[in-house]
Amino acid sequence: MVLTLIGDDRAGLVNAVAEVVARHGGNWERSQMAELAGKFAGIVLVTVADDDVDALVGALEPLHGMLDITAQPGAVDLEVMAPGARRFALDLVGTDRPGIVREITDVLAAHAVNIDTLRTETRDAPMSGGRLFEAMATLEVPASTDIGALRVALEKLANELMVDITLDTSNVQA
Repeated sequence: MVLTLIGDDRAGLVNAVAEVVARHGGNWERSQMAELAGKFAGIVLVTVADDDVDALVGALEPLHGMLDITAQPGAVDLEVMAPGARRFALDLVGTDRPGIVREITDVLAAHAVNIDTLRTETRDAPMSGGRLFEAMATLEVPASTDIGALRVALEKLANELMVDITLDTSNVQA
């Protein structure tokens, strides 16, 4: 099953969920979690015997005072990439402005590229007094995607936005 978690950040949130999962025979397979602006969000892949799903979901109910938890039981495809797909890293750094994420995701979507992970942040630019925007992504690129065309589209976008975009086409581990 997949659990999604969101709530006000505080110590012990992950432990509270992990205790319930373990107590009901679940195995914590994979997760991604983050704190942002005082909020905590996470997604967790848990494997649990079919007979224990309802009990696990019910046991998570008391945690709703700390977290909003959504459980999506059912078969989960553990195959993380489509056959023949390649995993690449994308890094972007440039002056912050509205629309950067939309513009980069437009290019990726046009080339059928799936974003596996995306981390963004802004910070003060050294010496210039402005704000820098940084994005780091792990991409799943279908075998049918023309990497040359993708690279050209990203370079064109980098020139338009006046940012640096690096596409690392060596196989990246997520």
